[in-house]
Order: sequence, then structure tokens, then C-alpha cells
Amino acid sequence: MKRLVVILSIVILAGSGLARAATLRLAMDADPVSLDPHVQLSGGMLQYSHMVYDPLIRWTQDVQFEPRLAEKWERLDPLTVRFHLRKDVRFHSGNPFTAKDVAWTLARLKKSQDFKGLFEPFAEPVIVDDHTIDLKTKKPYGLTLNMCTYIFPMDSQFYSGKDDKGLDKDAIVKTEYSFANEHESGTGPYYVESREPGQKWVLKAFPEYWDKNRGNVDTIILTPISEDATRVAALLAGDVDFIMPVPPQDFDRIENSRGIQLITMPGTRVITFQLNQKRRPEFKDAKVRQAIVYAVNNTGIVDKIMKGRATVAAQNSPPGYVGYVADLSPRFDLEKARQLMKEAGHEQGFVVSMIAPNNRYVNDEKIAEAVASMLSKINIKVELKTMPKAQYWDEFDAQVADIQMIGWHSDTEDSANFFEFLYMCPNKETGYGQYNSGNYCNPKVDELTLASQSETDRAKRATMLQEVERILYADAAFVPLHWQMLSWAGSDKLRNADKIVNVMNFPYFGDLNMD
Repeated sequence: MKRLVVILSIVILAGSGLARAATLRLAMDADPVSLDPHVQLSGGMLQYSHMVYDPLIRWTQDVQFEPRLAEKWERLDPLTVRFHLRKDVRFHSGNPFTAKDVAWTLARLKKSQDFKGLFEPFAEPVIVDDHTIDLKTKKPYGLTLNMCTYIFPMDSQFYSGKDDKGLDKDAIVKTEYSFANEHESGTGPYYVESREPGQKWVLKAFPEYWDKNRGNVDTIILTPISEDATRVAALLAGDVDFIMPVPPQDFDRIENSRGIQLITMPGTRVITFQLNQKRRPEFKDAKVRQAIVYAVNNTGIVDKIMKGRATVAAQNSPPGYVGYVADLSPRFDLEKARQLMKEAGHEQGFVVSMIAPNNRYVNDEKIAEAVASMLSKINIKVELKTMPKAQYWDEFDAQVADIQMIGWHSDTEDSANFFEFLYMCPNKETGYGQYNSGNYCNPKVDELTLASQSETDRAKRATMLQEVERILYADAAFVPLHWQMLSWAGSDKLRNADKIVNVMNFPYFGDLNMD
């Protein structure tokens, strides 16, 4: 097998292994598409990045920031955050990690088709010294730290110059050959020893890894298993030690299996319905929208359809997000819903169309059927059509129905992302409201959301975003259902598997300990 990384022999021989070294047999639904962390913005590639690279900072389980390659940071002014980098960190090539690598990586991110939109607010960084760098934005920007969780410094020396084909080593290429697609040099806990795409990956512990408190897994054998049933069967048979994700229909089976642990966690993807005010004038009346929210028993949906494997939502922001408002609660009250319909002059109801996917979200078709049944109790007759996700998004974008399902996970793990895409007045030029198929438009929501982008005081920003959640709640701008649950499963010999997972679904395998 062709070696994919350059490791200096002195580095390989150093630190003759970890105490209680163990091998983790990992099964995922798909393997990473490349060794280049910038070729695709996806969950799978970010999972890979956390194994082979290190971010400047990363998220904790309670959605706080944790130092990684940056030991500490401080805001110097509204446009500048200074990062103090760890010393004595080496890349897998043996090259030292410095501020130059951070600046080089940021410049490359801004060239990546998938990442450049996220990093558009950033200006040219200033290197203060080898281990200090000032990250600057073009205007005050409240999400600088959030974006730093996407900065996995690459080895600028390793990726500079030409390869043996005469091509630039730093080229970002989606599907064809590139040096970065086939070679890696990160600072992460593992390096890629071998790779057979779609078949098997072997990752080995990097002996000179800077974090001496890391776990004891010295080898990861990653096998992609796309079929849910096959993946679960492999775990139950003892052929693998850890699987992700776990299909909900197998939760009970895994929980009742000896020697296996099921790990679940409330996720941050909210499932909702949007009410199209352009298609249906009835939906322009806040009382009608409120009646629909009061008619939908989202607690019942979680209990009966989701079997308790979701968290009932009354807002977009999950607990831990800066915009989360603790006193916003679910509103199921059928009598209240009927009264609101009467007050709005629609006691006799009307007929609406609804679309939903049938293979995108957990139990999406069953949820849509349940909501249609619930709305019939306030005399709203729903003509429901469900379809595979491959067809759904074109129909969603075309706004073919009066009521449309959408789930949303904030890419920035921040409340403003929900508002920017789902509730700001639709604007094709700016892209705001791109997924607002309800055509909800409230100037105050836009004003607060835009102001939050440049507010760097976290407390003030939280107040703004919480006010937006309260406005959306009062306006019944959408129909909230629940936040989907994340799930993993593994052998009982994994001692702290529940501590390495998080709501971003990027398990920190470098921290894993196993018998």
C-alpha cells in the first residue's frame, strides 16, 4: 500500500507508544472523501479533520470553546482577536507549527469553494511572532471564535511548491488528482498510514502529539458500512467496536444487548414546518398561525412517533446557544387553537397543501402525517405529498405547497444562522432568507439579526438573539416540532465514549480510552 504521509524516521521512533495501547475498529456510514480538509464542507470531512488535524479551538459538550492549538486568545479591538499559539507543536512531517501556518491556512480556506463564504468576513491576518497571530475581520464580527473551530492549520511548508507531477501542492481539487487529496500533514492525534477509499482506512497515533493527556487508542481501523442493518450487525457480532450513526429502529435492540452501550444526545437540528404567506392569505393572520402551533402536539409526536428519542422544541435555538430562551415552552392546546381560528374568522377551516421528505429526517413522513391529522381537528384539511430528498429540495425551493417541512442545523453553532436563512425577509441579492419558504418578513427580526453580526459583546449579542426568538414565538412565524437526537453505539470496553461525543457529531477519538 502506497504510504500517504511523510513521517521522519526520528519522529516515528520517538515515544515508543502509548501506555495501554489499544486498537479501535470504527464503522461509519461513509468514509471521508479526501485527505484534503478543504475539499468539502461536510460532517464526514470535519470528523476526519478532528482525527488528523487540530483546530485552533474546538467545541465542548456544553457548546463552549476549548483551547487546542491556540492556548488562549484576547480581543484587542472590534476588528481584532489575538491568538497565542502552542509552542513545540509539530506536524506529522516533522515541520514545526507556527503562526505562518495559520495565516497560510486561512488564505487557503478563502479559496475553497466550500469554505470561502464562511470566511468572507475575515481580512488579512497579522503575524506578530512565530506563536502569536492577530485574526482580523473587515467589520466587527461576533462569530470570530465560532469560525476558528473550522481553522485546522495545515503544514504550509509541506504543501508548498510542486509535486512530482509538476503540479502545485496546495491546489484544491474536488474529484481529480491533487497532492493534498492524497497526502496529509496535520498536527492531529493520528496520521493516515493507509487508505483504500470505500473499503478501509488505517490511522496511527502520532508519537509526537502535543497533548500528553490524550487517550490510549493507538490505531483506528475505519470501515465504511453504508447499510444501517449491516453496521448494527457488525457491532452486535463484535466485528467492530464503535458505530455511527445508529438507526432509531435499533435503539431498543442495542440497549438490550449485553456488552454494548447506546449513547444518545439531544441534537441541535430543529425540525419545523413553514407556512407560506404568499400562497395563502390566511397565513398572514398571526392568529391563524398561532392556532396551527397550538393545534400541533409536538410533545405527543416526540413521545409516540420519536419514542422519546428527540427533544421537544418551542424555538429554534437549542439549550446552550446564545439565543436560547428558557421560558419559551410548547403550546399544545386544542381549545385555544379552535378559539383562535374562530377569532380569525376561519372557524369552518380551509384546505391547504403540504409537502415533506420521506427519507431526510428521522420519521419525517410519519411526522407529516401526524401534523396533517392534528390540523384536521381545527378544520384545516391537509393534502399531503411526501417524496425522497433527491426530489424534495427542488420542490421546496419552488415553494409548490402551502406548508413545507424543513430541518435546520446551524453551521456556526449559533442562533443567528437560523434567523439569517429561515426568517429574515427573503432577499436574492444578499441570500438572506434563502430557505424562508413561509415568506415571513418582520423588519425588527432583520434589524436585530444584522446588528448581532457586528456585536462583539457576548451578553449584548445574546440579548438581541433572544429577542428575535421571542418575536418569532409570539408571531408564530413557524411551527416548531423538536430537535433531533444524535446517537452512537459501542462496546462496553470503550470507557469514556460518552465523553468524546458532542452535538456537532465530531467525536474526539484522540481522547478515547478503551480496555
